[in-house]
Amino acid sequence: MEVYQGKSVFGGIAIGRISVHKKDEQQVKRVKIENPDLEIARYRQARQTAMEQLQNLYQKALKEVGEANAAIFEIHQMMLEDDDYNESIENIIHMQQVNAEYAVASTGDNFAQMFASMEDDYMRARSADVKDISERVLSVLGGRTAGMAASEEPVIIVADDLAPSETVQLNKDLVLSFVTVHGSVNSHTAILARTMSIPALIGTDIPLTDAIDGKLGIVDGRNGCIYVDPDEDTLSKMQQLKQEEQEKKELLQTLKGRENITIDGKKIMLYANIGNSKDLAAVLQNDAGGIGLFRSEFLYLERETFPTEEEQFQIYRTVAETMAGKPVIIRTLDIGADKKCDYFEMEPEENPAMGCRAIRICLTRPEIFKTQLRALFRASAFGNISIMYPMIISVEEVHRIKEIVAEVKQELTEQGVAFGEPKQGIMIETPAAVMMSAELAKEVDFFSIGTNDLTQYTLAIDRQNPKLDAFYDPHHPAVLRMMQMVVENAHKAGIWAGICGELGADTSLTRRFLAMGVDELSMSPGSILPVRKIILETDVTKERENNNLC
Repeated sequence: MEVYQGKSVFGGIAIGRISVHKKDEQQVKRVKIENPDLEIARYRQARQTAMEQLQNLYQKALKEVGEANAAIFEIHQMMLEDDDYNESIENIIHMQQVNAEYAVASTGDNFAQMFASMEDDYMRARSADVKDISERVLSVLGGRTAGMAASEEPVIIVADDLAPSETVQLNKDLVLSFVTVHGSVNSHTAILARTMSIPALIGTDIPLTDAIDGKLGIVDGRNGCIYVDPDEDTLSKMQQLKQEEQEKKELLQTLKGRENITIDGKKIMLYANIGNSKDLAAVLQNDAGGIGLFRSEFLYLERETFPTEEEQFQIYRTVAETMAGKPVIIRTLDIGADKKCDYFEMEPEENPAMGCRAIRICLTRPEIFKTQLRALFRASAFGNISIMYPMIISVEEVHRIKEIVAEVKQELTEQGVAFGEPKQGIMIETPAAVMMSAELAKEVDFFSIGTNDLTQYTLAIDRQNPKLDAFYDPHHPAVLRMMQMVVENAHKAGIWAGICGELGADTSLTRRFLAMGVDELSMSPGSILPVRKIILETDVTKERENNNLC
C-alpha cells in the first residue's frame, strides 16, 4: 500500500479503480507549406470548430454547475477571438510559411509565458487558459478529440492537472473522484469540483505512472490523501467510514422543515449564498430560510456590456417571487480585485485587492450605482428584498449612499414607478468597519460579516496567493475577536449581525458563532443541513461558558 498526501478541494470518500490521465503532448513539428492563405483558412476553420466546442461546453456546464461557474468557457471563447492572439498565429503562418500547428503552438507558448510573468494573480491565472485554448485548436487541427477519454466504469482520475474544460466533460456517474499533482484551491477547476460535489485532491505527490493505473484506490477528502492498492484493514475501515457518511447524508434529509433553534431556545437565521437565479433550485432543495447573499456582480461578469435596469429588475424580481416572502439579501456590485469586467475600463492597479472596487466604484461612478438601485427598489415591491453594500470603511460612505438612495426614490416617485422599502445593511469586511462598527450600527438595519476579505485584510495576506496558504488562517484569534466586536456593537444598536463569508459553513466554528451571539449564517446551499444539525444540538449558554463569553 502506498499513501500520497495532497490538499483537499472537496471532502468525502471515494473507493474505486485508478485511471491515470496523461495528456497528449501533441508533438508539433515545423512544416514548410506552399500556400499560406490556404493554411490560414485551415486555421480559421479549426478555430471555429473550437469555438463551437466551447459553446457546447458552456451549455453543459450551465445545466450542471450554474452560470457563474460556466463563465470560464465564455472567457475561453473571448480569448479565441482576441485579435492579438489570432494576428500572431496568422502572421507566423504568412511570414514564415509554416503549418498552422506550429503557429498555434508558438503563439500559445509565447502568450502563456507573457501571462505567467505578470505580477497580477488574476492575469497569471490566464496563462493556463491560453494553454487550454491552444491545445483545443491543436486537437482540432490534428483530428483528435479534446478532453477526457471515456470510461466504462466509475474511476478515480489521477492527472498532472485538469483544465476546466476537461473537468466539466467528466461524466459524474463514471467519476468517483479526481486527484491532481498541480492546481490551486481557488482555480476554476477546484470551484467546479466543489459545485459538482466530486471528492478531489490537488497538489498531490503521486507519480503518474502505469504502475498505479488500474489499481484500487481510496481518496480520503477529509484528510487530504489517497491510498493506492490499500491493505485489507485500510479498505475495511474506509468502507465503513464511507457507509457512515452516506447514512449521515440520509439522516440530514430528515432535518428538512425543522426550525433552526438551539437546545436553550436561541433561534438562528440560516440562509444560502447564490450567484444567480439558476441557483434557486438548490436553495429550495436544501431548505434554506432565505438568501443571505446574492452576488449581483455575476450579472455584470457574465456580460460584455452593462446590464440594463430592466434586465436587472427582471432577475431580482424573479428571485424575490420565487422565494415567496422569504428574505433575499442582494449585495450591490462587488466588481474589482479578482473580479474584473473589461467594459468597466478600470485603470490597471498594482494592488487591486486594495484598489477601486465594490462601493468605491459605485460612489465614484454613481450612474452605474443608480441603475442597479433603481432595479433593486423596483423589485422590492415584489418580495422581501434587502440591500447590502460591500467594502464599507466609514460612516461618511453610508451617508453618501443614503443621499444617492434618496435621489433614486425621488426619481421613481416622480416617474410614478412603484417600489418597496427594502432594509439596508452593510458588509463588515475591513478592519476599519470593525473598529467603526458601533457608529455604523446606528446608520443601517443589519450587518453581514464577509469573513473572506476580513481575514485577508486583517492578516495582510492575499487570499488568492497559494504560496501563502500556510500563513492564511481564517481561525486566527484576531479575526474571531473582530467578529465578536461586530456582533456586540450590532446588538447594542438593536440590529442583527450575520456571517456570509466562507466561515459561515465552517462547522468547526458553528458553536463558537452561536456563543458569540451571531444571528444569521449564510453559506452554500449544500451546507445548510449539516449546520442545522449542529444548531439543533447546541446549548448556547454552555458554549458561552466554555468560550468565556458569558
